[in-house]
Amino acid sequence: MSDIDFDKEGTVFDIQRYSIHDGPGVRTIVFLKGCPLRCRWCSNPESQNPEPELFFRASSCIKCGQCIPVCPTQALAVTNPGFVDRQKCVKCGTCAGVCPTQALTISGKKMTVAQVMQELRKDAIHYRRSGGGVTLSGGEPLFQHDFAKQLLMACHEQGWNTAMETTGYTTREIVRDVIPHVDHVLLDMKAVDPDVHVANTGVDNRIILENALCMASLTHTVVRVPVVPGVNDTVEAAQAVARFARLMPGVDTVHLLPYHTYGENKYALLGRAYPMGDTPNIKPEDVGHLVAAIEDLGLTCVVGG
Repeated sequence: MSDIDFDKEGTVFDIQRYSIHDGPGVRTIVFLKGCPLRCRWCSNPESQNPEPELFFRASSCIKCGQCIPVCPTQALAVTNPGFVDRQKCVKCGTCAGVCPTQALTISGKKMTVAQVMQELRKDAIHYRRSGGGVTLSGGEPLFQHDFAKQLLMACHEQGWNTAMETTGYTTREIVRDVIPHVDHVLLDMKAVDPDVHVANTGVDNRIILENALCMASLTHTVVRVPVVPGVNDTVEAAQAVARFARLMPGVDTVHLLPYHTYGENKYALLGRAYPMGDTPNIKPEDVGHLVAAIEDLGLTCVVGG
């Protein structure tokens, strides 16, 4: 008899189908809210807060005014900068419910394991045919570790492959409890230098490096590096990550993920300034020297993935 808690609730902000990245085969990615890091280049800023967030898309607003009187905290007014007073907003979603153009939408909703599994079963045939499965992303999936564990167990019960994108920022106890249910860990490693890491993510990386060694001892692990201008886009920084990756049991591949601004518009939807300013995208062909530096240390290096 299954000991999976299918009634366990988590906060999900997106379910992306038919992905061919983030693990083998065709995959469905479940994005969970909540993250203890504040990476300056984060492309999913709506994932950071564990609670639902209100998006306001000014270009879709027809100024019909239907949302203003239904707001229980009077957080909406044409005189507010950005229309939404974020200090007053309690993210209840009442305004989004009456908005005819979806200029106001809520990112994040409570779902049970059973409800998520109902969505995932729609793609089960693709998992079987392609050797794919389900990937948990975020945010930081281990922020909702109880929910993540139950969902991973439910996926394994179906015979589906599981993967997790993680920052590794959690407790050792959570790693040992959850990671055995993950077939592939995709570990984002921003920097080995602790000062660089704190300055750009807001947290120390000691526990991340310790957990990286632990995760690699428990399951197949790939190290992924977001290559960000002025942060870690040097040969020295790339080789520091590669040297650490060589200490991780079974790790033979490093993925480089060139910086992009695809998530910039989400900051405006949340009423926030984009932390990276006008930093330009990095083209895949511009990281060839970093690929060579990593491969010089005996690892396989892949751009993207």
